[in-house]
Amino acid sequence: MHKKFKIMMAAVSLLSFSITADAAIALDRTRVIYTGNANSMSLTLSNDNAHNPYLAQSWLEDERGNKNNLPLVVTPALQRIEPSHRSMIRINPVSAAIGLPQDRESVFWLNVKEIPPKSERSNVMQIALQTRIKMFYRPTAIIPPKFSRWDDQLILTRTNKGYTVDNPTPYFMTIIAIRGADKDAGAKGFQSTMIAPKSSGHIDSEHFKEPHLTTINDFGGKPTLAFHCTGEICKAKKQ
Repeated sequence: MHKKFKIMMAAVSLLSFSITADAAIALDRTRVIYTGNANSMSLTLSNDNAHNPYLAQSWLEDERGNKNNLPLVVTPALQRIEPSHRSMIRINPVSAAIGLPQDRESVFWLNVKEIPPKSERSNVMQIALQTRIKMFYRPTAIIPPKFSRWDDQLILTRTNKGYTVDNPTPYFMTIIAIRGADKDAGAKGFQSTMIAPKSSGHIDSEHFKEPHLTTINDFGGKPTLAFHCTGEICKAKKQ
């Protein structure tokens, strides 16, 4: 068979399939804060498909992708959700939670994978979509007053390629943008960076006279805070 004809046949074969990839299962939040004084925590899953039931598979992973022997578990691991209905998943601690650091947060990933019903049509390729969000375990000793902020404790130090960011707080800090003024466009090509508690990280960026950092807070909000620089060191302006 001629090579050109083979390619044409392959193209026709691919076109004979339809691909379905509409998301159906949705979580009620974009991040989870599990506090050490909670016996358990419930989250809502909804099936936004008005016609078909879906299976929802839920599990946790640590930073390395490990799923086994974790200090927290998700139940049920697998459930069926009817069309346009809601259901719940519950996060529960196990005895291993006692071994988590009590002076800072720990981070995990909450995964929810939707499994669609088998299609009644032929030549249909179905794709199982997966939601993956951060889950932070916050020990009782560091639970702050409601609506507190701690982005104002970050310290920036100018480097040749951007800034070193020192995070002296016991909380994970996710920086999603840096700019020269509150309403300016963010630095081009900026990569979102999560900095662990009581540690430092680096962000690649041009330098600004007064850097403005945008972070993500507990509620999924994106506050921006201005910093004042003295020499190479930049600290948050007092509010």
